[in-house]
Amino acid sequence: MRKVLIIEDDSEIANLVEIHLKDQNCEVTKREDGKSGLDLAINNFYDLIVLDIMLPELDGFEVCKEIRKKDIHTPILMLTSKSEEMDKVLGLEFGADDYLTKPFSIREFIARVKAILRRVENLSKDDNPTKSLNFDELTVEIENRKVLLNDERVELTPKEFDLLLLMASHPGRSYSREQLLNQIWGYQFSGYDHTVNSHINRLRTKIEKDISNPKYILTTWGIGYRFNDELE
Repeated sequence: MRKVLIIEDDSEIANLVEIHLKDQNCEVTKREDGKSGLDLAINNFYDLIVLDIMLPELDGFEVCKEIRKKDIHTPILMLTSKSEEMDKVLGLEFGADDYLTKPFSIREFIARVKAILRRVENLSKDDNPTKSLNFDELTVEIENRKVLLNDERVELTPKEFDLLLLMASHPGRSYSREQLLNQIWGYQFSGYDHTVNSHINRLRTKIEKDISNPKYILTTWGIGYRFNDELE
């Protein structure tokens, strides 16, 4: 049974979502403010967090940011009554896995939930016979989602790690920005190429000695990005 945390101050929406999640064989816990929701999120295990943006005590952006600071990789589906472009971008930048604008249909909500859980399950599957990937000074430990550079841990956000793992698992394969969006964030973020660019740039600042002349994550001009296959 999947465990889901709903952090939503609108009781009607929270109750409706709860009913349909239970129909999907989920165990549901609800909180109505950001502070108590954050406390539960960092002290318990959940398969999914459904997080509203406009919350009392602590807004959803701050809750999301604090969860990711704690190195918690639980997928987060953000809900909001706002439709501004910047809110969607901020949700992605803070580490949300998906974004749904109110009012939304329950069918769409359940489809998004299933897509998130399926994507996380696919990413967590070990396609490699080994438990780690090693490239010169860089080591990617797959099971515990740890990255080491010269034997020192590099702190990555969940999406930064997912990007690195995807490309490092297939050195030399070029991915377009759209392909990376589809595989890491999902199809509904088509057109948000700048999100991929900003994540790649941050990832490079953390693992590259010289970001102007990267060693690991290379640019394939006219296509997108690839992991250096000459390091194997």
